[in-house]
Amino acid sequence: MTLNHWKFQGGKSNKWGVWAIAVLSLTAGSLLTARLAHLNQVRADSNRVFEMHIYRTVPGKVPALESQFRDTTSKLLAKHDLKIVGYWVPEGTPAWDNTFIFAVAHSSREEAKKNWDAMRPDPDFQKLITENSEQASKLVEKIDVLYMRPTDFSPMK
Repeated sequence: MTLNHWKFQGGKSNKWGVWAIAVLSLTAGSLLTARLAHLNQVRADSNRVFEMHIYRTVPGKVPALESQFRDTTSKLLAKHDLKIVGYWVPEGTPAWDNTFIFAVAHSSREEAKKNWDAMRPDPDFQKLITENSEQASKLVEKIDVLYMRPTDFSPMK
């Protein structure tokens, strides 16, 4: 078999076949591109939000707060579908020495409200609140909460 065998002979049926394949390829590529563009748009228009909690502790109490979250609070959050993205302790910045941060991902603000509202009356949560308020040395001085929506170009959506 030689390469000449694969040459198009110039007949009408071969020309139409080549055109049909070209048109089908172009159409398939256009549809695929449109579908991928639509997926990116859907992700960008999502209602998903992230919630950041910044705890300012009494000086020297970050390790105690970390232990509380490690041993108790993280399990309670998971029980109520509060999906933790991560926990952080700033380092190398003296102004943030007494800071503990965590972030939660929610499918929407409404879902966040529903999950937090379900956790507040939980007896385990009430016990945690009572124990913390009865402690002789308070752990937390201030809590800031910030809701954030991802931008359309954010890698985490």
